[in-house]
Amino acid sequence: MIERLLPAYVSCAATREATVADGNLFPEEEELIARSVPKRRNDFATARACARRAMGKLGLEPVAVLHGKRGMPLWPEGIVGSLTHCEGYRAAALARAEDVLSLGIDAEPHAPLPDGVAELVVLPSERERFAAAGGEAGGIHWDRLLFSAKESVFKTWYPLTLTELDFEEADLTFHRESRDGERAAGGPES
Repeated sequence: MIERLLPAYVSCAATREATVADGNLFPEEEELIARSVPKRRNDFATARACARRAMGKLGLEPVAVLHGKRGMPLWPEGIVGSLTHCEGYRAAALARAEDVLSLGIDAEPHAPLPDGVAELVVLPSERERFAAAGGEAGGIHWDRLLFSAKESVFKTWYPLTLTELDFEEADLTFHRESRDGERAAGGPES
């Protein structure tokens, strides 16, 4: 799915498999999650399995994907990328730095945000645009979509600036398009 959303020069790999075979992690990666709970270990391992498949599509040998501050994946020299995982989906997207400066992806379940989270994520200006566009039109959980889009922005921004953003520092607008690429009338604008 993610490959349909990104340009052709971005190498993507995704899985809906719940687990990966044991032993697919490099020793340095194992050290990073040695004390983690099984769910965290599995999310970490399956996302890295996706990363290695994406590396292969770029003609790269598989390497350990460690992380820096804020969990930022540390990619091989000349590579930018992003990892994501949620219930039932894990993915990696990588590209050559000569093709794109930075890359951020996020996947979320299609469900409303948990109680209280929207108040932390959605700006008043975004909330006004939601209301003007008909709110939860079309059965889309716009609050969750907005959360995911902001996460993608943060994952793109941080490697470039090494500066953290808060949810209130990103004011996003969505434009809904029909399947033929035309902007749909009355689509949510936030």
